[in-house]
Amino acid sequence: MAKLYFTYSAMNAGKSTMLLQSAHNYRERGMKVMLWTSGHYRKHEDNTGCITSRIGLEADAHLYVDDVDIFEVIAGHMTMERLDAVFVDEAQFLTPTQVWQLSRVADHLGCPVMCFGLRTDFQGKLFPGSSELLAIADQLREVRTICHCGSKATMTARLDKSGRALTQGDQVDTEKAHYVSLCRKHWEDVTGFHTP
Repeated sequence: MAKLYFTYSAMNAGKSTMLLQSAHNYRERGMKVMLWTSGHYRKHEDNTGCITSRIGLEADAHLYVDDVDIFEVIAGHMTMERLDAVFVDEAQFLTPTQVWQLSRVADHLGCPVMCFGLRTDFQGKLFPGSSELLAIADQLREVRTICHCGSKATMTARLDKSGRALTQGDQVDTEKAHYVSLCRKHWEDVTGFHTP
């Protein structure tokens, strides 16, 4: 039975590299895969996206924005060609409805769906897509990365150009900000955020 998977971590843990390697492994065995990424990562004017890793790997991908019915696109594709797996990068940007659409790809179309993304934003809040995936995914996997102190990094801080932590702003900023992964202690120290 196909499953919905969610692989999550803080920034810079290698999620996109893992996704691209896994997709390559499927293709190397003659299997068909479909890649998706958020509309924030539009590559071309023709509405195609690009999944890129920090080590230089990249692949073209379908784009999802809030009004895209991912289930319908995948089901339509599967009437013409089989799919052995679906890979979704930047899954934190999925809407809760799209997460359920992906669950139906696994449950009703029999195609495994592997989602990769962040768990929380720079304020320590769950992204909507991540929240829904944590609630309904069949299998969860955390990819670990480390803080500068050597502890496991679970949080992400957003820094301005001078290296000062930002504590306000939109949840999504894919172009202007710099992000760093930190353990919870150093995230609180850097951002000044404290739980009630």
